[in-house]
Amino acid sequence: MNKRIPAITQKQVAAFLKLRPHDSHKGLFGTVAVIGGAGGMVGAPLLAARAALKMGAGCVHVGLLADNAPAVDLLQPELMLHSVHDVLRLPKPDVLAVGCGMGTSVAAQKILYQALKTDAALVLDADALNLLARQSDLQDDLRARKAPSVITPHPGEAARLLGTSTEQVQAARTGAAQQLARKLHCSVVLKGADSVCVTRDGKTYLNKTGNPGMSSPGMGDVLTGMIAAFIAQGLAADQALLLAVHLHGAAGDALAQQGIAVGMTATEVTEWARWLLNQWIK
Repeated sequence: MNKRIPAITQKQVAAFLKLRPHDSHKGLFGTVAVIGGAGGMVGAPLLAARAALKMGAGCVHVGLLADNAPAVDLLQPELMLHSVHDVLRLPKPDVLAVGCGMGTSVAAQKILYQALKTDAALVLDADALNLLARQSDLQDDLRARKAPSVITPHPGEAARLLGTSTEQVQAARTGAAQQLARKLHCSVVLKGADSVCVTRDGKTYLNKTGNPGMSSPGMGDVLTGMIAAFIAQGLAADQALLLAVHLHGAAGDALAQQGIAVGMTATEVTEWARWLLNQWIK
C-alpha cells in the first residue's frame, strides 16, 4: 500500500518558499505563541520556540506553566517569555503551538480548552494530544474549529487518540493517520520512520528523510516549532506541515552525513534546518 503513496520531495516543498522583499520587517512574518512547560519540562517549549524563531517567525512568545519558570531564555534572548496566563492575554498570535512539556493537570486542560476556542491556527503536540485522548468534549471542540489545526502524534499518542494499541497503529500507519485526520478534522503527521502526513482534505504523503540518530529528546518539540513558524509566515497549514516534516528529517540526515549517528540533539537539528532552509529558498 505504501508504494502507491507519494513521497514528499525537496522540489515540492521548496516551491512553497519565497525570497523576502527588500523592505521586509518582522511584522510581515507572523507571531507564534508556544504554550507548555510545566515544572521540570520548561526545556520542551523553549526548544519549540527556538525552532520557530530560527525558521523565520517574526515574533515568538512563550507561555510557561511552571511556577519557577525563567523570565528570559539566556541562550535565545530574542524570545519573549511569559506566564501562561499572560501569554493568553496577548494580542492575537497567528499560531498557537500547544502541548510541549505541558503536563495533563487541570490547569493544562483549561489552557487547551481556551486554545481550541481561539481563531488562531493551532499546532498540537505531546500533552495536548494526551488531553484530547482523555476528553471527548475537547475532541468536539477541535472538530468544530474553522481555523487550521495540525496534530503531531507519535504512535503511542495516536493509539490513545484512536482507542487502540501502539502495535496496531504501527501495523497500519497510513490508515491510522488517515483515520485521525477524518476523526478530528485536522492535518496530521504520524511521526516515526517514514512519517505519514495527511492533509486536511485527505491527501496522504510519506516522508523519506530522517534517520535513527534522531531518536533523542526534543525532536518533536523542534518539529512543532517549525510547523508553527511556517504557518505564521503565510504558508497554508498543509504546506507548512509537509515542508517542516521534510526539512526536519533532512537536517537530521545532514548531521548523519557528518558522522553523528549517536548523540544527535534537537538543538543541532534546528541549526541544520535553518542552514538547509536558506539553501532551498530561491
